[in-house]
Amino acid sequence: MLNWIKKKRLSVVLLVVGALCGFLYWKFVGCSTGTCPLKSHWYTMTLYGMLMGWLIGDLISSFSGKNPQA
Repeated sequence: MLNWIKKKRLSVVLLVVGALCGFLYWKFVGCSTGTCPLKSHWYTMTLYGMLMGWLIGDLISSFSGKNPQA
């Protein structure tokens, strides 16, 4: 497990950053009416931020050549 975390270090870091950004986006921008499907709940925006952070981190690591699975 620790070896996997070392390989995916950038993705894991950006996952945490994405979760924080998603939560902060919900907190300060959000949806005031509650009718927006993504922005109305903190947990959906946090999960969406985590997903985007993971995808961006995985994309960067695959383009940089540090991903040995490619």
